[in-house]
Amino acid sequence: MLTIDVITLFPEMIETAVSHGVLGQALKSDLLSVKAHTPREFASDRHRTVDDRPFGGGDGMIMLPETLEKTIQKVQHKTSKVVYLSPQGKTLTDETARALSKEEHLVFICGRYGGIDQRIINEYVDEELSIGDYVLSGGELGALVVIDALARFIPGVLGHDDSAQKDSFSEGLLEHPNFTRPREYLNQEVPEVLLSGNHKLIEEWKHKVSALVTLKKRPDLFKEYLKKENEKYYAQKKKKTGPPLKELKEFFSQMSAQEKQALGLEDVREEDLNG
Repeated sequence: MLTIDVITLFPEMIETAVSHGVLGQALKSDLLSVKAHTPREFASDRHRTVDDRPFGGGDGMIMLPETLEKTIQKVQHKTSKVVYLSPQGKTLTDETARALSKEEHLVFICGRYGGIDQRIINEYVDEELSIGDYVLSGGELGALVVIDALARFIPGVLGHDDSAQKDSFSEGLLEHPNFTRPREYLNQEVPEVLLSGNHKLIEEWKHKVSALVTLKKRPDLFKEYLKKENEKYYAQKKKKTGPPLKELKEFFSQMSAQEKQALGLEDVREEDLNG
């Protein structure tokens, strides 16, 4: 079981959020453990002070290193990986979340105000992680995003072991559109292939549609995906199909205007698939 300890000045933010939905079920099933700890526990003055003004001036207050260090030492052990949520860290990706899910113990440090003392980062932090190029008022929301993302890769958390493998980014592609009842709604019909019962055909169709959705919404990801597909194709000794881009272009050209509309692909043009 992966154990996560979150160091925060607002433990209730963490405890409340992880008690719901998929994370809540994972905790109840003992697939994951998440506990919050506050440096205020180690504050010695009557005001339980945990921050002070930065040397050299500047905006915001800096979390005191003494109380933060004691909190880290309380939860850290030999197998711990200590992560500081910071806008200066590397950006969270699907790959990073997958790697973190395989750790035995994670310690997330949530900064507040002006952040934490650099000496704590130098001495204790193994990795700085960011959830995007923007600044939040604290690291708690970032920690929750990371926890939610990595939990999806823990076997049993999603109910179906292959669920996370079919989500967006799992194969370098965005997820295909999904539909439920009724079959016709807002003058748009569910694509006929999804009603066929032919599971192999449906999986092939979904993969190609995912590629088209990625082309439309994230051409940068599509470019990388196509590069890898071409490498695999030209490495084959016996080629059973045409080049990946040609196959995708033929698939797209066979779609009806109604199907493209239902899939949100009506503004994709065939010339976009010329490479």
